Amino acid sequence: MEADEETHHHQAHVLVVLLPIQSHINPLLQFSKRLFSNGLRVRLAVTISVVRSMHAPIGPISVDTFSDGYDNGFKKEDGIERYLERSKLVGSQTLGDLIKKHQSLGNPISCVVYDSMYPWVLDVAKQFNLLGASFFTQSCAVCNIFYHVQRGLLEVPVAGPTVLTPGLPPLMVADLPTLVSVCGYHPGVRTIILNQFSNIEKADWLLFNTFDKLEHEVVNWMSKRWSIKTVGPTVPSIYLDKRIEGNKDYGLDLFKSSGEICMNWLNKREASSVIYVSFGSTAALDEEQMMEIGWALKEGNKYFLWVVRESEKRKLPTDFTEETSEKGLVVQWCNQLEWGDQTTNAKFVEDEWEVGLRAKVDENGISRKKEIQNCIREVMEGEKEKEMRRNCIKWKELAKEAVDEGGSSDKNIEEFVQSMLCTLR
Repeated sequence: MEADEETHHHQAHVLVVLLPIQSHINPLLQFSKRLFSNGLRVRLAVTISVVRSMHAPIGPISVDTFSDGYDNGFKKEDGIERYLERSKLVGSQTLGDLIKKHQSLGNPISCVVYDSMYPWVLDVAKQFNLLGASFFTQSCAVCNIFYHVQRGLLEVPVAGPTVLTPGLPPLMVADLPTLVSVCGYHPGVRTIILNQFSNIEKADWLLFNTFDKLEHEVVNWMSKRWSIKTVGPTVPSIYLDKRIEGNKDYGLDLFKSSGEICMNWLNKREASSVIYVSFGSTAALDEEQMMEIGWALKEGNKYFLWVVRESEKRKLPTDFTEETSEKGLVVQWCNQLEWGDQTTNAKFVEDEWEVGLRAKVDENGISRKKEIQNCIREVMEGEKEKEMRRNCIKWKELAKEAVDEGGSSDKNIEEFVQSMLCTLR
C-alpha cells in the first residue's frame, strides 16, 4: 500500500449505526468487520438499550452509544408508531451530538453506514455534509417489492392472482411479503419497512446483504437505477473465506446464547440427521401453528433442534419439552443465518434456488402436522433430497466465491472503500 493511500485509509472514519434488532445487528456488524479488515477506522453507534442487553463482546471495533428515547428497551405496548416518532426525534439529536463530539476531538466522521430501517440517519449525516450508505438486510427481491409499494407502483391490496415486478419472476399473491399480501397486517411495521425507501435518492450508496449470482436478474435491474453494491453474505469469515482472523462468531448478542449446549448435543448425532427449526428473533407464530409444528416433530422419527424464545414457550404442546427430550432439544436462542420476509424467500428457496420445500397451508393459513411431516420426509429422505443437497453445496460454494479475494462481493466492498477515499481527497 502506498504511503498516500495508507494516510487516506487512516483518515477515513466510518460510523455504523445499528438497529436494535438481533437479525439486523448480525449482518451489519459483520460488514463492519470487513471494513475494519480493509484498513478503515470503524465505530459502531448502538442504542443505550442494546449496550445494556449485550451478552457477548464484539471484538476490536469501537462502540459509541446514542439514545433512541427507549434506553430501557422498547415494549410492545408503547406502539410501533410511537417508537417511530420518538426514535427519530431523540435519535436525530443524540446521533448529531455524537458526530459533533468526534469533530471536536479532531477525529471527524467521514461516512455514515446505517441500517435502512433508520432512514432519518441519512438526514443527520447530510446535515454534517457526510457521505451516507444505507445497508439493507433483506434480499434484493424483497426490497424490490417493498420499493414498488412505497412508490405507488404496486397497489395494495394486490388485485390479480399474479404479480409482475421488474427483475423478478411472476409471483403469486401468496409469494409476496405478508405485510403486502395481507391487508391491515401490522400497519406500524409496514410503515417502518416502506420508509426505508423514502430518501434513497439522497444516499451515496445502497448496500445489500446478498451476492450477485444469488439474485442476478433483480440485482441487474436495480444497478441500472441506483449506486447499489452487493456485499454479502455477511456471515462470520470462518464459514466463508477465512480471511478475517478470529472472526468465528457474530458477537453483540442481545439474547443469552445456548451455542455450547447446542453444539455438545449436535456432536452426539450423525451428520444430516437433525431438523433445525427457528423463526428468528421477532416472528411470533399463532398458537395453533406452534402446536401443529410440535406434534409433527413429536410424532416424527427425526432428531430436532428447535429455537423457541421465552415469550413463545407457552404456545408449545403441554409437557412437550419433557416428552421429547430423547430426540429433541428446545433452546431459547441459537446463532443462526437469518433473512426476514419468509413468504417471498420461500418462493425463491423452492423454485429459484431449489434447496427446500414450502409447506402448504390450509384455508385458515395453517401448515398442518401431516403437511409438515411430508415436507420433512421429502427433504431428508425423499426423491428430491439428493438434488437439493447438490444445490445447497453449489450455492455454498458460490457464496464463498463471492466474498473471497476477487469475488463479486469482495470487489464491491473494495470499490466502496476506494470510492469513499476518492471522495474524501
